[in-house]
Amino acid sequence: MRKIGVVGIGHVGATVAHIIVSQGLADALVLVDKQPDKLASEVLDFRDAASLLPHHVTVTAGEPKDLADADVVISALGHIELIQPGGDRFTELRANTPEVQQVGRDLKAAGFNGVLIVISNPVDVITGLYQQATGLPTQQVFGTGTYLDTARLKRALGEALAIDPRSVAGYMLGEHGDSQFAAWSTVKALGQTATDLAANYHLDLDQVAEDARVGGFTVFAGKKYTNFAIAHAAVSLAQLVLSDARNEAIVSHYDARFAGYISTPAVIGRGGIVADFALALTAAEQAALKQSADAIAAKTAEYL
Repeated sequence: MRKIGVVGIGHVGATVAHIIVSQGLADALVLVDKQPDKLASEVLDFRDAASLLPHHVTVTAGEPKDLADADVVISALGHIELIQPGGDRFTELRANTPEVQQVGRDLKAAGFNGVLIVISNPVDVITGLYQQATGLPTQQVFGTGTYLDTARLKRALGEALAIDPRSVAGYMLGEHGDSQFAAWSTVKALGQTATDLAANYHLDLDQVAEDARVGGFTVFAGKKYTNFAIAHAAVSLAQLVLSDARNEAIVSHYDARFAGYISTPAVIGRGGIVADFALALTAAEQAALKQSADAIAAKTAEYL
């Protein structure tokens, strides 16, 4: 039986749950939230939809103790109301930290031994806090990181080239935040490198990268939250785990070089991070990755 838990049923958590239910991606879905009335309403709403759906998913309200046998738990808790347009995701750190530590301790007490996928911001730091609180091996705890920012890069470059974003390969690396960067040495489309694309299609690669970097805040400015893209990111990663896909994806995972969590590609399967590998980055990109790791550490010290 495929069992998924979602912790935090705000805009993102509810959207994650909706995708799982509508696509039949689990047999059992347990929703956890600190607001019991809202939680009960969301569960009832899903149950009311059950007879209209092509898949059966048992949806229940629960607590962390009910996630002991979950295959995957997705953390979507957060305080996005604290973020200002064009602001910094670290604004949520102080508010999210005690909640994350409590959920982590509760999951540990329950004996949870599945894979924990973290959306909660600032995701690189929060993912590390979850790993510490749960005591799970680092490979079983990872965050969405720049998985979504990479999707935004593909969208921005795809629009510039008038092609489907799925035709673009490459990565945004580093922090899911201000210090992330496009690793142009990894980017290809239409059989050409980023350098060739810039020359042949008169592209401003810096502007494309900036479009990707601020994409979340562009959405946030219009509706005061983001939900669809990040929810699809989390669910697609959960699918890689459940199906033991052993698929390459860029996620925030523990990197011993920096003694912390940061986004570089890894292989995702049933055990979470089932393999790691190094990209052949340029010297400038390697320096940018180190600078991003330093930025995460500096801002963590500032906000905590």
